[in-house]
Amino acid sequence: MAIEHESDTALAQAVRAAGSQSAFGRLVGKRQSTVREWLMTDRLPAEHVLAIEAATGVPKERLRPDIYPVDDLPTSSDLEPTR
Repeated sequence: MAIEHESDTALAQAVRAAGSQSAFGRLVGKRQSTVREWLMTDRLPAEHVLAIEAATGVPKERLRPDIYPVDDLPTSSDLEPTR
C-alpha cells in the first residue's frame, strides 16, 4: 500500500485527492520520487501550496499551517452583520 493511504496528514489527503503520487507530481511538475519524499517528511514546499489547494481542495491552512495559520480565518463574530 502506498504511503499516502497509511497517513491522515493534509499532504497525504491531497495526494489521494490527486489520485496517486505520480498524478500529484504532475500537478506540481515533480517526479513521483520527490512526492514520496515529501510524504515521508510531511513537508510540502511553500511554492506549491496554492496550486495544490486549487487542484485538490485541501485547504492551504492544513497543508502549511506554519505559513497560513488557522487563526487568520474569519471567526463567526467577524461574519455577523453590523447593526
